[in-house]
Amino acid sequence: MATTGRTRAIKLDTICAGAVDLAREAVEESAGVLGVGDYLGCVAEAERVVTHHFACPHPGYVGWKWSVTVARASRAKQPTVDEVVLLPGDDSLLAADWVPWADRVQPGDVGPGMLMPSPDTDPRLEPGYTGGENAEDADPAEASQVRAVVAELGLGRERVLSVDGRDEAAERWLAGDGGPDNPLSKQAPATCVTCGFFVRLRGSLGREFGVCANAYSPSDASVVSTDHGCGAHSSVAEPERTTEPPAPVWDTIAWDETGGLFD
Repeated sequence: MATTGRTRAIKLDTICAGAVDLAREAVEESAGVLGVGDYLGCVAEAERVVTHHFACPHPGYVGWKWSVTVARASRAKQPTVDEVVLLPGDDSLLAADWVPWADRVQPGDVGPGMLMPSPDTDPRLEPGYTGGENAEDADPAEASQVRAVVAELGLGRERVLSVDGRDEAAERWLAGDGGPDNPLSKQAPATCVTCGFFVRLRGSLGREFGVCANAYSPSDASVVSTDHGCGAHSSVAEPERTTEPPAPVWDTIAWDETGGLFD
């Protein structure tokens, strides 16, 4: 017996419940190399509708089961097969939920020859004719004229970083290896903003970031924050040397004052 969302119970139809052989034949026609295992019982789906379950013995479908639904019309003596499906059980191994490619791609996944398009609605970008952060120039009238000429001639970049794009980049850089919260920065003698190898970025990002130009630094050619640091800071002084070398263990060039070197 089974129940629906209502309180009325569904009566198991004896004719449909007895059609085990019919259900097995239907499964065997569809199973192919997956095979058909032991009979697992049946359940009433509706009035004169019963689903029979068979185990799937294939090692790639552990815990899965064949479900064959049979039904009969009112006053009919023979049921017919409604559908045959392979369904997972509670402990079945299932494929991971589908994730759109745009959400699957991670930083560093784009390699040589690969293309990653930016959608038209990418919040990190805005049309180039807006001027981006240069739209706030001291002379907006002149900047507006320049943008109009550039757009008319088809010059310049089609899209530029939006405010969201700059904020997202800043948060990512601060949390990355070039930020201040890592052992390299915490053990550095000074911060990057006071280093001679620090090349500051232009625009609003330049208030917090620059590029390291020290070939001996682990951050060379990388974006670093102003409060980042490393042991290759330009202010690190060379260790002082003594004015006189230490005495030799065995002096081979000294001679007596009364004699010469070849006496």
